[in-house]
Amino acid sequence: MPGAHMQGADVLIAVDVGTSGARASGFEVSGAPLDEVRRSYPTYLPAEGWAEQDARRWRSAALSALGALVRVLGPRARVRAVAVTGQCPSVVPLDRRDRPLGPGLIYRDNRATAEADWMREKFGDAELHELTGHVPAAFHVAAKIAWLRAHQPDVFAATRRFVQPTDYVALGLTGHATTDWSMAAATALLDLRARSWAPELLAALGLDESMLPAVVPSWSTAGEIRPTLARRLGLPAGVPVVAGAGDSIACALGAGVTGAGPVSEMAGSSSCFNSVVAEPLPDRDVTHYPSITGPRGYITEVGINTTGEAVDWLVGLFYGRVRRAGYASLEQAVAGSPPGAGGLVFAPVLGDGERDDPALRGAVTGLSLRHDRGAVARAALEGIACGVRARLEVLGRTSAPATELRVSGGGAGMAVWHQIKADVTGIPVVRVAGDSTAAGAAMLAGLGAGVYRDAAEAVAAGYRPLGRAEPDPAHRALYDDLYERYQALTGSQVVR
Repeated sequence: MPGAHMQGADVLIAVDVGTSGARASGFEVSGAPLDEVRRSYPTYLPAEGWAEQDARRWRSAALSALGALVRVLGPRARVRAVAVTGQCPSVVPLDRRDRPLGPGLIYRDNRATAEADWMREKFGDAELHELTGHVPAAFHVAAKIAWLRAHQPDVFAATRRFVQPTDYVALGLTGHATTDWSMAAATALLDLRARSWAPELLAALGLDESMLPAVVPSWSTAGEIRPTLARRLGLPAGVPVVAGAGDSIACALGAGVTGAGPVSEMAGSSSCFNSVVAEPLPDRDVTHYPSITGPRGYITEVGINTTGEAVDWLVGLFYGRVRRAGYASLEQAVAGSPPGAGGLVFAPVLGDGERDDPALRGAVTGLSLRHDRGAVARAALEGIACGVRARLEVLGRTSAPATELRVSGGGAGMAVWHQIKADVTGIPVVRVAGDSTAAGAAMLAGLGAGVYRDAAEAVAAGYRPLGRAEPDPAHRALYDDLYERYQALTGSQVVR
């Protein structure tokens, strides 16, 4: 019977507005996961380098998932708070009635390369990185807004405000336009140290501060669920909505990454790698976000655009569309293929560009008649692992080397892939139980509602390591050679 197991438990809810859909996840305040409800929506690719979603689906899917979860939990569950998380940086313009004026441009959309170049030329890479923690790319909201201003001036003129997916859902829940520090930083318009919008950047884009949500700490209360909506969802009046954080940043908290050493990998449709530093790093290849658990400290990030999506593509190509059976078949094939994949090198850049290199494309080299689909599948996982190693090396150039990689999300379920990552990177790989993004958002909900005294107490409740893969020294030389060949391939003009 739905909700029968709850027995009056206090519950924290995370609403995640992701790439493939929205979901609502319930957790006991002890950190134990309860139930989850998902609602999917598509991504549209109307032109090369473009990636759009119907922003109305962000909200409708999120509210549908939340309402369904509340029904599953049952009337005896006491919902203490809801926090939002989700994909970023993605953006949609809203009209005077807060309705979308067009599609949402998601983080994978690379149409705004010229606008990003213009920002860099106007302000300078070093100056922008020092101010915002980012060097603008088509990936960022700032460039996307500049593209809309240049190419859709009527839309720009009619825009009341620009919001990201979590902002749009929180606006629907509370009626208040807010964004947390981490989502704001993802725009490349935030003064990183001041934790407020940078006036000189807004002026350059022709933006008034009122055209962006109010910036608030990640653990703060954005508002309460509107009474009429609360009744519709089956919630009591007064349930607080906590500002939350961007998905990868919430994931790092859920993986217990609150100090130097471990690195979080949010292994979803894309992968993001996050570590914690006391002060921003000077390396311009590393992006930065304010700490989501206190007024000091920063979270670094580097990323890969298509990791889980590359595996999904392989499963669909080789094993049909039955997701669970296809993944099991792929894992079995990879396990049966020897390390090195018979000399194949796979650059799994399947999203029409990478976030730091929009011209980059995917490729497989070394193919012959002796290779089967198991070898290709293994080459893909090894290629992604080479991308992971490259990102960890970037993080380690100006900070302490990573001591372990903590992996969570949809891509965390394959033991063979953990071993490949450990062997390729040379550091232990820890699988985190459940989904750290949802767990991290629930921790923020608990911090905002006063359930937890501090981040340490939240992590003690919610971080749940499940297994550990140690690097196999017997494979080190083979994977060092593969990594050199991977770097040569991704650095060549052949894949641009």
